[in-house]
Amino acid sequence: MYLDVADAKSLPTGWSRSAQFSLAVINQLDSKHSVRKEVTHTFNSRESDWGFTSFMPLIDLYDPSKGYIVNDQCIIEAEVAVRKIVDYWNYDSKKETGYVGLKNQGATCYMNSLLQTLYHIPYFRKAVYHMPTVDTPSGSIPLALQSLFYRLQHGDNSISTKELTKSFGWDSYESFMQHDVQELNRVLCEKLEDKMKGTIVEGTIQKLFEGHHMNYIECIGVDYKSTRKESFYDLALDVKGCSDVYASFDKYVAVEMLDGDNKYQSEKYGLQDAKKGMLFIDFPPVLQLQLDLDRDDGKYLSPEADRSVRNLYTLHSVLVHSGGVSGGHYYAFIRPTLSNQWYKFDDERVTKEDTKRALEEQYGGEEELPHTNPGLNMNPLKFTKYSNAYMLVYIRESDKEKIVCDLEETDINEDLKTRLRKEDEDKENKKKEKAEAHMFTTFKVARDHDLAAQIGRDMFFDLVDYEKIHPIRVLKDMPFNQVKEEFSKEFGIPVHSQRFWWWSKRQNNTYRPTRPLTQQEESYTVGQLKDAAIRMNSSELRLYLEVVQENHLTLASRTKDDILLFFKLYDPEKEELRYVGNLLLKASSKPSDIVPKLNEIAGFQPDEDIELYEEIKFEPNIMCEPVDCDVSFSLNQIADGDILCYQKRCSLDQHRHPNVSSFFEYVHNRQVVHFRLLEKPKQDDFSLELSKRSTYDDVVEKVAQHLGMDDPSKLRLTQHIPHLQQPKHQYIKYRSIDHLSDMLLLRNPNQMSDILYYEILDIPLPELQGLITLRVAFHQATPNEVLFHIIRLRLFQVNNNKIWKVYQPTEKIDAVHDPNVPLHVEEIPEEEKSAGPRDRLVHVVHFFKDNQHIQYYGVPFFFLIREGEALSDIKVRIQKKFEVPDEQFLKWKFAYVAYNRPDYLQDSDIVLSRFQKNIYGPWEQSLGLEHSDMPTKRQNRHSFEKPVKIYN
Repeated sequence: MYLDVADAKSLPTGWSRSAQFSLAVINQLDSKHSVRKEVTHTFNSRESDWGFTSFMPLIDLYDPSKGYIVNDQCIIEAEVAVRKIVDYWNYDSKKETGYVGLKNQGATCYMNSLLQTLYHIPYFRKAVYHMPTVDTPSGSIPLALQSLFYRLQHGDNSISTKELTKSFGWDSYESFMQHDVQELNRVLCEKLEDKMKGTIVEGTIQKLFEGHHMNYIECIGVDYKSTRKESFYDLALDVKGCSDVYASFDKYVAVEMLDGDNKYQSEKYGLQDAKKGMLFIDFPPVLQLQLDLDRDDGKYLSPEADRSVRNLYTLHSVLVHSGGVSGGHYYAFIRPTLSNQWYKFDDERVTKEDTKRALEEQYGGEEELPHTNPGLNMNPLKFTKYSNAYMLVYIRESDKEKIVCDLEETDINEDLKTRLRKEDEDKENKKKEKAEAHMFTTFKVARDHDLAAQIGRDMFFDLVDYEKIHPIRVLKDMPFNQVKEEFSKEFGIPVHSQRFWWWSKRQNNTYRPTRPLTQQEESYTVGQLKDAAIRMNSSELRLYLEVVQENHLTLASRTKDDILLFFKLYDPEKEELRYVGNLLLKASSKPSDIVPKLNEIAGFQPDEDIELYEEIKFEPNIMCEPVDCDVSFSLNQIADGDILCYQKRCSLDQHRHPNVSSFFEYVHNRQVVHFRLLEKPKQDDFSLELSKRSTYDDVVEKVAQHLGMDDPSKLRLTQHIPHLQQPKHQYIKYRSIDHLSDMLLLRNPNQMSDILYYEILDIPLPELQGLITLRVAFHQATPNEVLFHIIRLRLFQVNNNKIWKVYQPTEKIDAVHDPNVPLHVEEIPEEEKSAGPRDRLVHVVHFFKDNQHIQYYGVPFFFLIREGEALSDIKVRIQKKFEVPDEQFLKWKFAYVAYNRPDYLQDSDIVLSRFQKNIYGPWEQSLGLEHSDMPTKRQNRHSFEKPVKIYN
């Protein structure tokens, strides 16, 4: 969803408008669940529209029960406030504030605000600098954090966090996911706490952030008190309905009375009236809270607390979330030195801010904007503020000198500074190379040394992989003859012995040397040769260097009958293939003429009987055909750049791969597969070399052999999703995939994985596939009932907290099995057995009203209502069923509910009279219990958040 400048086309050249705006999709059932996002942007001719590529899931928008579309209408609300334009294009955070920001990887603003806060706690930063590290930052959180802190301390521009997130074990997908910042704070500090163990900074996290409180239960009538000490690293105070933080603290330590039906069960004295509560023992030097503390805190301390420590705190950081519950932006206001000057750290940008902006404007409400035209008599525009402080960091006054300490250069490891200086130098060199790139060009030259190094090791087909050839960077106007001089100096090859060949792509997609450079081409500059290569449909200049022997023909005397052939030698006993060189031959000669020379190269006897094969192509299928040694090369259709493979002649049953053709087939189809336990999807368990043509049975048999299993059918395999780096949700069914290549190949034909997951089953997979697993919630069951199954049960389906369908015992299990539908089971009570013909089994639902709409929750159930039974009698049975205390049950309301509309009942009403209406579908009418005393689950601040995991 985007906001566009309506008159952009008619505005003058160079126009710009800075605006703070919010876009919202209104929830017409509950405005609190509206999806709202806010951002500030400077609009101009290049960026005349701005907004959000992922605003909300379409599945939520189109779901009628969610309330975003009502009567086919969707309400979209936009609030816009034009701001004073600040030229951030040329803004220099370092120059203006002395601090630099952090780059946003896409959705890492939440992490940036936390990192800036931790960095600006000097005691924490010093401890990080003193942590021992390993050499590679990508696998070391301490080293990556040290590097980040050093660059924040000494850098002039915003810093990337990619090295740090990579050290977390995150891929680009996870880096783009928004997480809960308080959870990240907890997980990161736990990781650092663990990695600090056994070092000189062990215990730093505890020293900074750990406080303690005491939970207690004290009996009133007897002399008994139970206490338990617990630690905390942050305090989440409930501020709802509280006028200030002290009221929140009162709520936090409020005493709960355990009496009436809720007495405390004492081991010595039995049930007793008691007080249950909590008091603080000590607070940490760095306290993470929601609101400010500056008053006497004695009433929150336990009697055992050290009252000589005055817990007077100074606010250090305000971490802010701007936006709605479904997403938004994060930034931080920080006082690095606890002076009166606040700074706003908003990703890449750091700005100075006054106290009012940092404190008073970060708690929602509305902002009254100044008149842009004072001559008009109009009400001021009020812009709803969606920025809220969600985490505040305080530093205790008595610990301020220790926490806000000075850092010396000696606190930073010399190895770290050296490595980072080298990285900066490399970056500058690359920048220089980029600036001078228009003057230079690169090309690659393959020599026999490269062919011999690659063939039989990195590759088997063709001659060379140019991606592994080091590029040569020269000035574009360098004459190629000068290049030959440089080759002579570096490799000791005389200029007159150097013959360079063009490479070309053949129709069968192989690359071979096609012809030597002409004398005229050798007089070109390298830039001209690069242009010639482009005209021949090559993206880069690639050459092959033939070393011309003294007794061979020179370039000037080479005739059309001369051909250059390349030779590979295959050893069927060792199953090895290697490059043995090239020969310049006459096309009119026969292969039999060079057999003695080939035997000499291979070290065979002069009269050894050998076989020759021509390697023609390898994709999509291998083509390697025997060569007729008694006819000429030209009649064999062998020309410049062709490859001949030869070997000793042997019988077909003598070796596993007796000839070149069978060896190529083996190499072409072999596949090393890494197997992982499905329950440990991040680490390889073992690897096996298999064939892509292996059948399903071949694969599981090989795996079973490796695992020492007698029955391969007890293995279950699951495919790997490369772009998500995780297992597929659905396993491979027994013999459902023909070959290994199909197991490794998902939808993208060019993306083949080399990972499979396995499970060891208790029963054979075909037998397991014949079974169906049902996840069933069993309500109001005792242990004996669950164990022996001696009761009559009712199975039903629940949708949106209402009963949707009741399954009959005669229905087939296939009709019941749906993993996406929750199934519930309840005991059929004895009273239903004596039901009369006019009694009725009705559906009962729990609900509460919210903005005149009813919201269902909890688990619905069936309830037998007798003919002529009044509501007053039904209420007695309902209260007994749920064991609800009288005081609480008085708040319950009962209603006849049809089509989500409640019709409230009186105690004297005959309930079944309401259920005589002709309504189709039994789930459309029910007895509703209105009460809002069920526990609710806390929702994440951001609907797209996922749990934070740091893997390293």
